[in-house]
Amino acid sequence: MLDIVFLIGGLLLVLFGANWLTDGASSIAKKFAIPPIVIGLTIVAFGTSAPELAVSVSSAIQGSADMAVGNVVGSNIFNVLLIVGCTALVTPIGITEGTLKVEIPLTILASIVLVILASDVFLDGSAQNILSRSDGLILLAFFVIFLSYTFYVAKKSGSIAMESQAEEIHTMSGLKSTLFIVLGFAALIFGGKIFVEGASDIARSLGVSESVIGLTLVAGGTSLPELATSVVASLKKNPEIAIGNVVGSNIFNIFFVLGCSSTITPLHIKGITAIDLWTMTGASILLFIVALFFGNRIIKRAEGAVFILLYLGYLGFLIYNA
Repeated sequence: MLDIVFLIGGLLLVLFGANWLTDGASSIAKKFAIPPIVIGLTIVAFGTSAPELAVSVSSAIQGSADMAVGNVVGSNIFNVLLIVGCTALVTPIGITEGTLKVEIPLTILASIVLVILASDVFLDGSAQNILSRSDGLILLAFFVIFLSYTFYVAKKSGSIAMESQAEEIHTMSGLKSTLFIVLGFAALIFGGKIFVEGASDIARSLGVSESVIGLTLVAGGTSLPELATSVVASLKKNPEIAIGNVVGSNIFNIFFVLGCSSTITPLHIKGITAIDLWTMTGASILLFIVALFFGNRIIKRAEGAVFILLYLGYLGFLIYNA
């Protein structure tokens, strides 16, 4: 019972902490007249991936490498198959040309980079797959390149969506903003710690591996901000925001979240298999193929239903082999 309390309480702290941190940091940035595009591309984007970062870093520090990696891999699969699928069921999703030509391919590239870095046994004949500190630095280098590209495109295009998103930020007093940031960080750190403890204990009590818990329960929990953002955007007749949200989050998760986690401490991967990694990669490739060849860059309800069925099939596979 205590494990479930830790799990739910930790998740709530992480989600609220991400929100508080984002609100406080955004308010201070706005107060110092930092351009809305910069706020949107950094602080707001960081906010939606902060739960994955908090949980993966906490997992890595506590020696639960499979949960740290499983959280990212599972979140990325969840994002593409379930979030895009659910959003398309509500309203067909239009995909911009830039997203199709650049951002989705970048998601595929990020997935392939992770597959290569996490395949030490296959590529080098090593005894175990490890995301080393040097691998982490490589991922962070890719993240810097991605962020630089995003800034360039946003500045060139004016990025109206990012501007409007950042303009919604409410300015708070300096003291209140600082308090939000401090409370946000504290909630992320403490919430991430007890969430991982609860998830690890539940895994042990159910007799399943931490990798399965990371790929399913933890991944779904930390992806709640993306799910909420995408479904709400769809209900407000802005379903195209869902794709940008999903694609950006997936790139952020691999390059930044795993980059930070493995730089802090090497991640010895045991339970995350090639099937999991290639499912993540295949989901992004499928998104690209559907967007390119079906429905003139529109993901329709029928295709959304297929995405959801594929995710349920993957879950079934994990449970069957647990």
